[in-house]
This record gives sequence, structure tokens and C-alpha cells, in this order.
Amino acid sequence: MFQMKSRYIKFIDKLSGKTRILCINEVLGIVKAYTTRVGTGPVPTELEDEPGEYLREKGGEFGTVTGRPRRCGWLDLVLVRYSHRINGFTGIAITKLDVLNGLDTVKVCMHYQCNGEEVHDFPTSMKKLAQCTPVYKEFPGWDFDPEEVVTKGFKALPEAARQYIKFISDHLEVPVYLVSVGPARHQTLVLKELF
Repeated sequence: MFQMKSRYIKFIDKLSGKTRILCINEVLGIVKAYTTRVGTGPVPTELEDEPGEYLREKGGEFGTVTGRPRRCGWLDLVLVRYSHRINGFTGIAITKLDVLNGLDTVKVCMHYQCNGEEVHDFPTSMKKLAQCTPVYKEFPGWDFDPEEVVTKGFKALPEAARQYIKFISDHLEVPVYLVSVGPARHQTLVLKELF
């Protein structure tokens, strides 16, 4: 993976009409510990059973205005890798790790299977995406007290949760800067300082 220390972006300031150069040193990708979607279209990792409902309820995954339930599923690393390729993350923040608390098994989609072939890149066709089935890596479930983790730090997370985070980081080849272990602002662990 190619990473640059600084990125320079040319843009036109609409107020002055002048061309300016903007320097961006870090690009942080914000990634939920599981996948959600609003609206129609294929979602290969969508869970239409008890674990999906568990994620929806525990994660508060309902539309803010309409109250409609969001579609929930296991984390889809094919989709996240595509987002990384487009946006050039230099690091990620993993949110809502606590929502996965209490599950017997936690899964993450590593690639898709489509018409007998492994698909590692996000399909450009919605028709092809609809034909894909996820291939998962499973992790044992975990449970932790967010306040205890905040007090004691990252190492207080259960081993399975730490392995889940490490797997995501290794798979995407980017470091994890932040992990939220609860809904409160102070329940975000800073693993690497950004500013």
C-alpha cells in the first residue's frame, strides 16, 4: 500500500476566485464494527435473523427522522477496502464495538463468493453484487464493561475483541487510531494521537 505523509489538493476558493493548495496529512476512515445500510439494494452481509435484530436494537439503528429500521449485518471488509481505496485512509476509527458485546460469535466478511469464484474487489455492478455471498472469518464472542476498558485502557478489552480489531487493521493495512467502546464521548480509546 502506498501512503504519503502529506497530500496536496488544488481547489478554487469561490469567494476570492483564487486557486489555493490544501495540505492533508491524515485521512481517517470511520468504520462501524458492523455494517448498516438505509434503503434498497444488495447488502451481502445483511442479517435478517436474530443477530441482525440484536445489532439493530442494541446499536439504535433506526432512522433519525423516519424511525425506519436500518439494515444490519456483519462487517463487510470488501466494502471497507473499496472505501479505503477511493478515500486513501491513513488510519481508521472503529465505532460501536460495544454493540457486539454478548454475541456468541462475531463474523467479518473477508471476500465474496460469486458464481464459483472468489471476489476480493467490490463489484461495479449491483446485479453482480446481488449474486455474491459473503465468506466469513469467525471470532469468539466477547463481553466487556465499557467503563472498565476506559479506566484500564485497550489491553482491558477481551482478547477476542482485540484480535477482531487487529484483524481489521491487518486486512486493510492501516492502523487503528480510535476505538469507541460505548456511546459516551469519553468511551473512545485513543490508540494513536492524530493532532
